[in-house]
Amino acid sequence: DLQPEAMRALDVHAKDLKSNGAHVVLQGNTDDRGTREYNMALGERRGMAVQRYLVLQGVSPAQLEVVSYGEERPAATGSDEQAWSLNRRVNLVK
Repeated sequence: DLQPEAMRALDVHAKDLKSNGAHVVLQGNTDDRGTREYNMALGERRGMAVQRYLVLQGVSPAQLEVVSYGEERPAATGSDEQAWSLNRRVNLVK
């Protein structure tokens, strides 16, 4: 599920993408809990959720590519809720 603040940020990205036609890679990430296989699938589901939202906002699917990194590229180290929450994300990379 996308949080309201994430949807607001994605609305800004959607407007930008519709106007410039850029290609964006949606990089799905997870925290380090769970198996590697589970986290890779979860990262992909996260990326696909963002892709669906952007397409609903009018972005062309041809502009979007989903890649899952699972737990391989953490934004924060640590084994607490703060670190885990920072690692559960989708990065948009042009």
